[in-house]
Amino acid sequence: MSEILQEALKLVEGFIYPNEVEIYWSVLIAVYPYITGLVAGAFIVASLERIFNVKEVKPTYRLSLLTALAFLLTAPLPLIAHLGHPERAFEIMFTPNTSSAMAMFGFVYAWYLLVVLLIEIYFDYRKDIVEWAKTKKGLRRIIYKILTLGDYDISEKAMKRDEKIVNVITIIGLPSAAFLHGYVGFIFGSVKANPWWSSPLMPIIFLFSAMVSGIALVLVIYVFGSYLRGSKPDEKCVDKLAGYLLYSYILDLGLEFMEIGHIFYTREEGFKAIVRLINEKIFFSFVVVQMVLGAIVPVILIVLAKSFKSLTARVPVYTLASLLTLIGVFAMRWNVVIGGQILSKTFRGFSHYVMPFFGPESASIAMAIMAVPFVILYILVKVLPPWEEEVAL
Repeated sequence: MSEILQEALKLVEGFIYPNEVEIYWSVLIAVYPYITGLVAGAFIVASLERIFNVKEVKPTYRLSLLTALAFLLTAPLPLIAHLGHPERAFEIMFTPNTSSAMAMFGFVYAWYLLVVLLIEIYFDYRKDIVEWAKTKKGLRRIIYKILTLGDYDISEKAMKRDEKIVNVITIIGLPSAAFLHGYVGFIFGSVKANPWWSSPLMPIIFLFSAMVSGIALVLVIYVFGSYLRGSKPDEKCVDKLAGYLLYSYILDLGLEFMEIGHIFYTREEGFKAIVRLINEKIFFSFVVVQMVLGAIVPVILIVLAKSFKSLTARVPVYTLASLLTLIGVFAMRWNVVIGGQILSKTFRGFSHYVMPFFGPESASIAMAIMAVPFVILYILVKVLPPWEEEVAL
């Protein structure tokens, strides 16, 4: 028996089944829906300019697409690391099981990556790629020549065609992004044996929290990216993004409070156990981090910042609110994944989760996986600059 399991056994409380002692869905399974939520949210930000014609957020359009791609490429890593044998991941492709929501993720992932994101990014950048292939030198020129796929036609007719393709793909991509992340909430919401998970609102809550986290992520990356490049972020763009973040958060909080209110109103089997779970076992992560620090405080900060006359003074407040939002949304994923497993199926006991810092499913692996998309994004930004002034040069 491992030392971690022995430590967890000391903190087990009440009556639980033997197979509930060890928490099998670790921090990596909490990281997985967090990353997919960031992908969906970032794509929704891109859709604001492309579909809904919100011109203020145009500076973040391409950055949102590249951010979504970077995090999408990383999305399977937590699941593959959790498997222990990465080669098993191919089984969902070779032996598809349509009755398994988790197994169908592979096909949803492939659709979103190959049909939605890559095609939209290619046709949006195609004109620039062709021009770079002609003007750049050395290795960069070779890269851009490969990226042209042999199509050097940038006539007015070709550009209109590309514009139509991008618009169609974006319209297709919006519900695809919702499906990509909504199914994660569907997986948890369909577990009838667990009252902490079983809720028809779970997929919708996951989707709106994805919108919240995606908007916050794009805002943070855009602000810090601008300062790192020695330029000033577009204050109207940041202000508009913060506005959408506020609206999304109000809807998200409304749904979460509705779900909690439903639990307290119906008082179904396991209600007393859920009350103890919230008040004792996950009080800090749920009430303090998720609800107060990661939700209520950011909303208050954005509302207060909106009262500032100076747009420049608003930007750092918006950035702080977005950082707290990212922490709060991860806490939500943690409370769903870990909290639901702490609760015993007998409703008369609680298990305990000890997260190791080193090891196969540890905090260090989770942090390493979370760092990967930022490395990918850095490379993507170097190859495909999303900043308007750099493209113009």
